[in-house]
Amino acid sequence: MSAHLLALDQGTTSSRAIVFNDEGNTITIARKEFTQHFPAPGLVEHDPEEIWTTQLRVAREALNLAGLHASDLAAIGIANQRETSLIWDRASGTPIYRAIVWQDRRTADYCRELETAGHARRIQEITGLVVDAYFSGSKIRWVLDHIEGAREKAERGELAFGTIDTWLVWKLTGGRLHLTDATNASRTMLCDLATTDWSDEMLALLGIPRSLLPEIRDSSEVYGETEAELFGAPVKIAGIAGDQHAALFGQACHAPGMAKNTYGTGCFALMHTGGSPVVSRHRLLSTVAWRIGGKTEYALEGSVFIAGAVVQWLRDQLGMIRSSDEIETLAGQVEDNGGVYFVPAFSGLGAPHWDSYARGTISGLTRGTTRSHVARAALEGIAYQTADVIRAMCEDAGIPLRELRVDGGATANGLLMQMQADLLGVPVVRAQTSEITALGAAYLAGLAVGVWADRAAIGANWAEDSRFTPGPGQQQMQDQLPAWHDAVRRTLS
Repeated sequence: MSAHLLALDQGTTSSRAIVFNDEGNTITIARKEFTQHFPAPGLVEHDPEEIWTTQLRVAREALNLAGLHASDLAAIGIANQRETSLIWDRASGTPIYRAIVWQDRRTADYCRELETAGHARRIQEITGLVVDAYFSGSKIRWVLDHIEGAREKAERGELAFGTIDTWLVWKLTGGRLHLTDATNASRTMLCDLATTDWSDEMLALLGIPRSLLPEIRDSSEVYGETEAELFGAPVKIAGIAGDQHAALFGQACHAPGMAKNTYGTGCFALMHTGGSPVVSRHRLLSTVAWRIGGKTEYALEGSVFIAGAVVQWLRDQLGMIRSSDEIETLAGQVEDNGGVYFVPAFSGLGAPHWDSYARGTISGLTRGTTRSHVARAALEGIAYQTADVIRAMCEDAGIPLRELRVDGGATANGLLMQMQADLLGVPVVRAQTSEITALGAAYLAGLAVGVWADRAAIGANWAEDSRFTPGPGQQQMQDQLPAWHDAVRRTLS
């Protein structure tokens, strides 16, 4: 009988659970959306208890659909939305405030103060990150400063901080384990990238007590077991990675120079850079790719805050399309964008601009502009943002890109993938499985418990679904780049 792994893929808009076999094949999937809270413009929050209940529900559902029992599982792996932060009471396990989501911009002014005070260069030297509200550190500080009694309780060791992986492990183990992995730690703006330990200098700068923080562990190891009553028997928890790092691992980008891009709510491109961090000259992020067997490997990352979300916006806010898959047909009805450029800076701009105050623009509108032009401009905006990030990444790493491995819901849009190949001038390769993020978490867990002997065995499972090569539209896309960059400048604060 083949071994089975359960992957918990806790994302920004839904909790998902996927059962995989030891060939990396998807057996069952369960998914449940949860509430998005927007208390004010620029603020995004989640209910931690709703995240937990939906995640537990889909985990049980996926097992039932597969006809499996807890005893049939080799291990559980966790992939999670990164940077989203919460703090809870250690004794009661009750969150003291909602989880502040990675998209939330409430600490933008504080981050600008850090930059103005001259801390940006030192922060990048220690953490590999730019100063931005995106990361967890300023969110933690906000909670400690704005929730009555929080700072005093934190200093007494009564509170626990976690990103979503930490919260899930705490709940799965009945509060026995308070830990995170090196990938999630590296996204907090509190971790020393070279040592993958918490930085006393960063903790002092942001005013955060060390006692609040979880233990940092490898991305692939047996951390402990779940409470027996959750699934009917204890199950080993053996893999943790932030969702984008899990996708890099799932795409078998295990060697320097290999790169992937995930097209989800945002776009997240990562390039494996080897055993030492690369200092970016283009304001990209140096980050932990994963830590296995005590050995840390690194990546460069470029984050595009709004990608697939722009299609949802056209559907839900403007009513331009009835379903997300309609946009490909609509955009394909015109041969070009008609001079229209759509920069979806709804939550500011990420790499390489890092402008929290940028806001979305649609420029170049005329009386001749149609819905199709706007739809095409929206897809091009996703591809242009990604191309800007990938070019900067190759320059920083000094490694030419040979192909881009892609995953995420928007990769089903063939027009978008062709645009991406035309812009980059290299093949864009869609993996056979669409569940790359969850599969990466399963691989990390399976590696720890011996389901796979090594990364070579994992890489042998990777298979190509579709390949998009640069075509006749390449010159047109390249010719439009100056106008795109002009449109981006118009959005900047």
